Amino acid sequence: MTRIDRRALFASGAAAALLAATGASLADTPKSGGVLRLAVPRDDSLEQVARGAVFDNLTEIAPDGTLRGELATGWQTDADARIWTFDLRDDTRFHDGDALRVEDVLAVLAQVGQVEALDPNRLRLELTEANPGLPFLLADSRFVITRDGQDVTPLKSANGTGCYRVERAEDGRHFLGRRVAGHYKDGQAGWLDAVEIVVIPDATVRAEALRDGFVDVAAMPDADGIRSVRGLRFHPTEAELALAVSSNVGLPRQIGRQGPLDDGRVAERWWMI
Repeated sequence: MTRIDRRALFASGAAAALLAATGASLADTPKSGGVLRLAVPRDDSLEQVARGAVFDNLTEIAPDGTLRGELATGWQTDADARIWTFDLRDDTRFHDGDALRVEDVLAVLAQVGQVEALDPNRLRLELTEANPGLPFLLADSRFVITRDGQDVTPLKSANGTGCYRVERAEDGRHFLGRRVAGHYKDGQAGWLDAVEIVVIPDATVRAEALRDGFVDVAAMPDADGIRSVRGLRFHPTEAELALAVSSNVGLPRQIGRQGPLDDGRVAERWWMI
């Protein structure tokens, strides 16, 4: 079996195309439409899922742990993994209608090194120290791309390039995101018409909301109170419960394990049956 040099693969712009083809396989064909309602505790879960819905990064980590391009279509580095170039999508707009500019990406990448635009869809990043894992780093939520590098808070005024625009939001309490028409991920992600997240601090009340059909997914510390409810699924298992999910929700065959809420990408990857 031929060994693949991981560093060489990620340094190559071909990595984006290759790894996109080896992302999460789906148990069933995703269906478009519907509203997914999630109940979460008073922690960072609301912000995590809302950010994953509203914003994009240069790169994305798929549920199986592989790397793929998001706003970046390709990247290259020198032999020392210190000087990087990134190629950007040319079909991306913010939710306010403005086109993504290379300057928006420069403002974010200035956190990690010296950056300059090479042309309207290409940039150069020079690091102080070598980092072969830079494309993985840039998938972190700290590096979501915003207009001119603006702060991502408050949520009610968030302006990203993700599949969902903010329709209504109250930090720490509630979020409603509506699907963006004509998004560049059409047919690949963002199956829901809308995603709604509500903070319910008490686990017993979250269980009741799921049991009575007020929400479709509930973050749960255990299965007490819902174990006997028919049609629920437990992720990752009933014994190690993180999420309880109604039978009307379509799940990817693989769910990201960096966080219980599919690495914050629930809005893009899940669907309604």
